[in-house]
Amino acid sequence: MLTITDRRFSQGSSTFGRRDFLRIGSLGGLTMPRLQAAQSQSALDNNIFKNKSIVFLFLQGGPPQIETFDPKINVASDNRSCTGEVRTNVPGVWFGGTLPKLAQRADRLAVVRSFATNDGSHNPMPILTGKHPSGATMSALCAKATGAFHPESGLPMNTVIVPEAVKPDLKLGNPTSTFSLPRIKTSVASPGNLGNAYKGFIRNGSPEQLGNFDLKLPRDRFEDRYQLLGELDDLKRHLDKSGEVNGMSQIERQTYDLLLRGVSDAFDLSKEDPKTIAKYDTSHLFNMSDYHNGGKYFLFNGKKKLVDQERWTNLLGKEMLLARRLCEAGCGFVTVVDSSWDFHGNGANNPGTLVGMNTLGAQMDHAVSAFLDDVEARGLSDQILLIVTGEMGRSPIKRNKDAGTDHHGDLTPLMFAGGGLNMGQAIGKSDRTGSRPASEPYGPENLLSTLMHTMFDANKLRVSPELLPPDITKLILGTEPIKELF
Repeated sequence: MLTITDRRFSQGSSTFGRRDFLRIGSLGGLTMPRLQAAQSQSALDNNIFKNKSIVFLFLQGGPPQIETFDPKINVASDNRSCTGEVRTNVPGVWFGGTLPKLAQRADRLAVVRSFATNDGSHNPMPILTGKHPSGATMSALCAKATGAFHPESGLPMNTVIVPEAVKPDLKLGNPTSTFSLPRIKTSVASPGNLGNAYKGFIRNGSPEQLGNFDLKLPRDRFEDRYQLLGELDDLKRHLDKSGEVNGMSQIERQTYDLLLRGVSDAFDLSKEDPKTIAKYDTSHLFNMSDYHNGGKYFLFNGKKKLVDQERWTNLLGKEMLLARRLCEAGCGFVTVVDSSWDFHGNGANNPGTLVGMNTLGAQMDHAVSAFLDDVEARGLSDQILLIVTGEMGRSPIKRNKDAGTDHHGDLTPLMFAGGGLNMGQAIGKSDRTGSRPASEPYGPENLLSTLMHTMFDANKLRVSPELLPPDITKLILGTEPIKELF
């Protein structure tokens, strides 16, 4: 039996909308948090929220600026891109040699060559939070403004995709703690001091997440909306198998359908056209087991374990496809995590830049290009803003025969696509060696402001600042976006 307690259900009517259902206070953890729900709903009703989505592709580890979007031509050989360079379809703009597909779509991209996180460690929080004082990720801040759940589809507005989301039976090894799944959970999904209502939902395929629950919980137990989503998915399988759905009352069946419609389907890649899946598929680009423990590329010189390859997968294409499905279903912010872009080489837990870019770099090129083509074909380019970056860049001078590089916070690759912003440009410039900005510098604060201005109407907010929580209004109206994009 599915029991829901609310006075509105006991007043006779059995017809109510999905938006009404998602406002029900007795399911507090599943809906927009209490008093802020009305504020977020007001923002939706007044079109402050532009109904746009963000896909944030986080290249965890520190992608190299030289081999991605800022190769240097007339420099010493140890400063040039070790993968060569490729001319883009934007005059005067070159990309690294493993990005030929993106190079042919550069007119749909904007790269920022004067962006830096100014943090040369594996601290992901500056880039993930935009250095907001709340310590909340950018995705959590957006969810606070829009509400934790989409009012129509019921999807979490802050969702994190890891490889396990598209291959639940995937068993990855144990990299260093920097790239471990627990670290990803605590950082990429962090709500900071906003509270757990805005914590990112990580669909990771674990048995714990999809446990066997019957929803016979009192209303004060509904504290974790993500656990509840797992319960609902499991309940759906149980009811379908047992036939108990036929014994539910009309109101119970309607409530159940409202909860599940859109949530399960959005995460189900089997509902995609096989031809679309094939276009995204990156599994043919390299055999990921070759880079895991026991694989032929796992040991350096037959001795040193390259343990940070343990979370390398060839599943990024399907992860990007899942991101598109979630955006179509109404998710406001999808973070896709791809690890580990930490290309030290010389046996330092990971390979050098040459190996890294020929595997992870080539995969990113294919996956992002497929995503761009797909959203354009679906007429979604202006509705979805794709952001590609990492927590830092790499030292521009190669350190060893593997073309290995070190951590470098003074310059960080940053790419945008779509969102209705100005594309087909390289914004700013770096110095001669690609070490630091040589024009107006941009940082995480500007990135955060850019995506907030993309998602919300600042002009309407100036007229009615009370439509969003005060800290969100201050963020949108009091910070500077990357101006060339608008």
